[in-house]
Amino acid sequence: MAATDISTFFCPTRLYTGIGAHRKLGEILRAHGCKRVFIAIDGALLDGEFYAGIRRILDEEGVAAAAFSDIEPDPSAITVERARQACEAHGATLLLAVGGGSTMDVAKAVGILATNGGRIHDYEGIEKFSTPPLPLVAIPTTAGTGSEVSGSCVITDTEKQLKMSIRHAALNPARAAILDPLALRTVPAHVAAHSGMDAFVHAFESYISRQANLVTDAINIEAIELLAANIRPFVANRDNLEAGLNMLVGSALAGITFGQTGLGNVHCMARFVGAYWHLSHGLSNAVCLPHVARYNLPANPRKFARIAAAMDRPVRGLPEIDAARAAVDAIETLCRDLGIPGRLRDVGATEDKFDEIAELCTQANYNRWNPRQTSTADFRALFAQAY
Repeated sequence: MAATDISTFFCPTRLYTGIGAHRKLGEILRAHGCKRVFIAIDGALLDGEFYAGIRRILDEEGVAAAAFSDIEPDPSAITVERARQACEAHGATLLLAVGGGSTMDVAKAVGILATNGGRIHDYEGIEKFSTPPLPLVAIPTTAGTGSEVSGSCVITDTEKQLKMSIRHAALNPARAAILDPLALRTVPAHVAAHSGMDAFVHAFESYISRQANLVTDAINIEAIELLAANIRPFVANRDNLEAGLNMLVGSALAGITFGQTGLGNVHCMARFVGAYWHLSHGLSNAVCLPHVARYNLPANPRKFARIAAAMDRPVRGLPEIDAARAAVDAIETLCRDLGIPGRLRDVGATEDKFDEIAELCTQANYNRWNPRQTSTADFRALFAQAY
């Protein structure tokens, strides 16, 4: 971005961060005058200690709660409609999401429908609703999507077998997000690794985006540093609360920025890899990341050199291009250390679909954001290199 360009930055979410931050929930509910809350929650958390603490707070505050836990990965519009009906039957005035990206996306969609009516399909795209949704408080239980602070939610249209992105930078983020590492302690190691890499890719691609600016750069380089330094100890031990908190903050920082800068080829390719071979979003991103990073390096060696430094590579005094290459090496090493498969073939992908998904990548038009112009032939070559 040139110095003569005008950029904007916006974050409407109040963040509560720290070990035990969930205890602020009562104060938040009182501030909203809430007496009836609808809870969207990951079903795996229902019988856990963390959620029991949440329910004790609600009881102490005299808040009547209804919980909805039948939420699948990549949640469908059918699930959203069932949750909306349960929310309306309860007469909730506030939504509480306790879970990962899918749980938070369902809560966001319910909030939109509660005040705007219709079907969630009506709001696919950018700023297709204008009435503020029901207020949402989000407590992420994975450090990855940044959905608590992002302006989008993604819901699957099962009729068309497509994912709908509903975006509104001002109205879709949670009113408050509680970043408490106590909520992460039961996350399985592979989920911690995959979701953590999703957060890293958000920060990485936002930082090198064509739409990046000085404010997003400052936030993203801090996010890259936090995530790169803490993902290994966090995956190794989710009881490492300092590492967990740093992962949550790094994920939220990247979540704040990527909706304003756009993402790049990693997300573009992973979008179709995940859909065609039924892989998690985080794993799809992680497998594609090293190959795309190497491809994008020539477009902005200066930023790659800064990424290498943020990932604790000894690059001081090196020529810029050598420092930039150190970033790609650091990314490859990080993926290996976390047990990320090195090739698409290792996760079940097959070459026969590459022509088709390369064309889909071109149609998705991530060239608006990706730092290096990418043709259909380039995408085809990237898939082949990653295979």
